Amino acid sequence: MLSFFGQKVDAQSNILQTYINQGLESNLSLKQENLELQKALKSIDIAKSNLFPKISFSPTYSLAAGGRRLEFPIGDLLNPVYSTLNKLTNTNNFPQVENVNQQLAPNNFHDTKFAVQYPIFNPDIKNNIALQKEILQSEYAKKRFLEYELRHNIEHAYYQYLQSLEAIKIYGNSKSVLQDLNVLNQKLLANHVILKDVVLTSEYELEKLEQQIIEAKKNNDLAKAYFNFLINRSLEEPILADTSLIQSLPIVSDLGFYSQASFSNRPEFDQINSGKRINQSLLNLQEKNAKLPQVFIGANTGFQGFGYSFSNQAYLVAQLGLTWDLFHGYEKKHKIEQTKISTEILNVKLEEVKSQMQLQVVQKYKELQASISNLTSAKGGIEKTQKIFDLVSSRYKNGNAIFMEVSKAQNDLLIAQLTESLIKYDIWVKYADLKKVSGI
Repeated sequence: MLSFFGQKVDAQSNILQTYINQGLESNLSLKQENLELQKALKSIDIAKSNLFPKISFSPTYSLAAGGRRLEFPIGDLLNPVYSTLNKLTNTNNFPQVENVNQQLAPNNFHDTKFAVQYPIFNPDIKNNIALQKEILQSEYAKKRFLEYELRHNIEHAYYQYLQSLEAIKIYGNSKSVLQDLNVLNQKLLANHVILKDVVLTSEYELEKLEQQIIEAKKNNDLAKAYFNFLINRSLEEPILADTSLIQSLPIVSDLGFYSQASFSNRPEFDQINSGKRINQSLLNLQEKNAKLPQVFIGANTGFQGFGYSFSNQAYLVAQLGLTWDLFHGYEKKHKIEQTKISTEILNVKLEEVKSQMQLQVVQKYKELQASISNLTSAKGGIEKTQKIFDLVSSRYKNGNAIFMEVSKAQNDLLIAQLTESLIKYDIWVKYADLKKVSGI
């Protein structure tokens, strides 16, 4: 196999690796994910901010009219008594009292204050910080998955571009052969060796090939545009072609190596395990919240009274508070059970993914081996069709064959060359698929 196909290589093409690095730096999806990471980092900072005192300034000013009133006949009750006492004592020590008729809503009233609150004991804060850190790790796992997918897509697109270039080259070589045959037919027609229909047939075959070349160039333009899209460049940007790849084959290890690698390296496992850790952090938060209270200290200080005079209106209120949810229809218990079920779902998902990955590795490994085996027959097909074409062409020039034989031989050679080219690059595509499912 080595002597037949040339040298096998395991190293990534330097040109392709450069493009992959460029794609990882400039791809728009990865840029979005980097912003998501920054957002997750800020969520941790927000969670940590709850460890510090909260100080707020909240002045209010109220104007009121109408509404409920407080009415109490204090004057009607006390004034007769006070009058009698004044007569008995012959003094005015007991003044007359007005009945109370006070509007309950405060009018021209202000409360200008600073409020301070500091958590002494709040398990939610610590567990929420741990939860946000696990969410950050989940975003890192998501980024690794996007990078992993992008590498594979760039490899695929690059091999497709190279294959389209090779197809154009093969069609071009075939066109040169048909043009030479057409020139020969023109001479034979001029010498009355062949009839006009032979020339028309050769010209028709040339036109058909020209249509195939146009189609191949269109496929090449689309492959180039897609590749440039992946690495966030202008769609018309030229691409360096590593043509040495078609002269080599990748080194393929045994099936067990790729199976083991998939369990260690696939980013899907990172995402599932990250989800499990997030659920565990959420479970810790819910269990602590269900059992433990929250204790805080605080204070309000400022000015309060009617009118903005601030004279004799200062006040200070210190607070020690506790919040403890004792019962709410077993809501917290149900939330805890729900989180445990979510964790079990992820455990089942993990086992399912392991089975899927094992199957994927086997499929891609067998497909690669089949492509490598197909290359043997494709090489032999080129050798045979080339010999047939040379023999038929020689006979045709000597007048011992008809043009349809030459045309068929040339078409068979073209198909054999295209088949070999497709298989060669298909091997690299299948190898890229195998690396993807193996997490390499």
